[in-house]
Amino acid sequence: MSTSTTDFQVTGMTCGHCEMSVREEVGELPGVTDVEVSHETGLLRVGSAQALDDAAVLAAVQEAGYTAVRA
Repeated sequence: MSTSTTDFQVTGMTCGHCEMSVREEVGELPGVTDVEVSHETGLLRVGSAQALDDAAVLAAVQEAGYTAVRA
């Protein structure tokens, strides 16, 4: 099974707690196998075993209290 990664740019994160909030929300999405997030760079990298629904990722980031765009 191959996995693919998709990058997003997140704005509004300032600390490790921000990273944890985004990681938890995005990690709950179906098919997500890995989530890397950095408040320092704003990079969110999502690994998935199936086609990733960008809208679902953006909604999960918004649920965590931040905004994102596909990088």
